Amino acid sequence: MPAITGHLQANVTSRQHPPFPIYIGLFFLLLCINALFAKFAVFTFEVGPGISSFYIVVALMIVFGLWFGMWGAIAAYAGCFVGAGLLSGIPAGINLFWSLADFWQVLIPLLAFRYLRADPALGKWRDLIIVLLFGVFINNVCGALWGSLTLALAGVIPWSGVGTALLSWLLGNIIVCLVLLPLILYIFTPLVRSHELFVNSYWN
Repeated sequence: MPAITGHLQANVTSRQHPPFPIYIGLFFLLLCINALFAKFAVFTFEVGPGISSFYIVVALMIVFGLWFGMWGAIAAYAGCFVGAGLLSGIPAGINLFWSLADFWQVLIPLLAFRYLRADPALGKWRDLIIVLLFGVFINNVCGALWGSLTLALAGVIPWSGVGTALLSWLLGNIIVCLVLLPLILYIFTPLVRSHELFVNSYWN
């Protein structure tokens, strides 16, 4: 078993990373996926400007972050900016700050997994606990607070509507992530990890 593990680690270490333009192409692909799903979610389950009660794309954004590092995290911000923001009528000036909500929701689990050396394939109970803590609860609390308060501060929603926006955002995201995130990571991470585009650190 140690020999097999060492062989796999050697393969990962010696793996050739694709050229930089390939990562740029990956970024735009992720951006398009995020934007389309974000717009669909907000259009179909809207509870307020840019806010969906069933924001299914959040699970994909987090998965993309754990698989593709900062490329996935920045694509989450850009996808939210376009799909949930601009296409939902949120002014661009406000959207620049508001869309950071999705960025935090992806960045927090990414930092936790890299710092704690957790496995996105959830091979141990420790990995599952980390994804539940940082990829389901803490990150979505931060994102919901940031998103709803930013809209209220900008005058997009009244302060009386912050509670509804916050709860809808938070509960919807927690349910989506709780159901989809562990399942997707457990089933598909081993397949994606074998591809050269998989990012072990933050950028490659």
